[in-house]
Amino acid sequence: MSDDPLLDVRDLKTQFHTDDGTVRAVDGISFDVDRGETVCIVGESGSGKSVTSESITRIIPIPPGEIADGEVIFDGQDLTEMSTDQLRKIRGNRIAHVFQNPQGALNPVYTVGKQIIEAIRIHKDVSKQEAREQTIDLLDRVGIPEAGKRIDDYPYEFSGGMKQRVVIAMALSCQPDLLIADEPTTALDVTIQAQILRLLGDLQDEFGMSIIFVTHDLGVVAEIADRVVVMYAGKVMERGDVYRIFENPAHPYTKALLRCRPGQGSQREAIRGSLPSMIDPPDGCRFAPRCPHAVEDCRDGDQPPMMEAEHPGHEVSCIFYQDGFDSTQLDSGPEGLSASEARTDGGESR
Repeated sequence: MSDDPLLDVRDLKTQFHTDDGTVRAVDGISFDVDRGETVCIVGESGSGKSVTSESITRIIPIPPGEIADGEVIFDGQDLTEMSTDQLRKIRGNRIAHVFQNPQGALNPVYTVGKQIIEAIRIHKDVSKQEAREQTIDLLDRVGIPEAGKRIDDYPYEFSGGMKQRVVIAMALSCQPDLLIADEPTTALDVTIQAQILRLLGDLQDEFGMSIIFVTHDLGVVAEIADRVVVMYAGKVMERGDVYRIFENPAHPYTKALLRCRPGQGSQREAIRGSLPSMIDPPDGCRFAPRCPHAVEDCRDGDQPPMMEAEHPGHEVSCIFYQDGFDSTQLDSGPEGLSASEARTDGGESR
């Protein structure tokens, strides 16, 4: 088996052309996913998480959407260079999606069994009977009681949690190498959410698949992630091992996300301000307008390049990790610093 990542996203840019201008929803992000691991993409709503997940297999609406630049290398092949027919052999087969709204993913006029059987037969040369038997087995594996009977039920006859299990069964019907789950538990109550997360973990172990899990829920991240990609306004702010991210967050945005999660009691603190316009994003660091530590240098030029934080594999896009700055200043109070205070050499702002 190759030591290369299963998925390697390089400088991906996805845009949407609107009457008001071009929305730079994903603006040059990079990350990878190793075989058998779970990578969580986190950030506020509007950060570009879902567009990133949909850009991987080019299921964004084109037009108005467009993959403007970058590469998506899956098992050695660049998905952005594939024809539509070539990509159809990958989608639903080697890469499968599970979406937030299971109701929208199921056709209400067909039984759930018919829909899963169709997904199997599109990619596998099997008879209807063989596909039906596989479907019953899948429904049973994802915890649908009396799967042999319920295969002929319609989506409206299932609860929200059971519909999500059906969608997961459909996604797993061809034993994908990569499962992309876009906030699949957001609409479910906490008990069902926990069941779905355990189910995904068990199925990952059974099938040996990789998972990209898109969420804004840091509690879910702490439970399932191997590595984390923190996105904000179309950019990657920080990426690294889940333990490093939670125990020693490097970017002010990551720190802010952790402070505003539930369970912080009196320490819980909302992030002031709102996401910038992705038609006309600010210069410099995208988070600078909301960052309590921002200095003049943060508001100039482009987003800072990814730099190593304190440990190999833990990277952050923040000028305080550049030469001449002291990253320990980020642990100071929320009142912010001047450029000269931030720089360790006492020099002028660039």
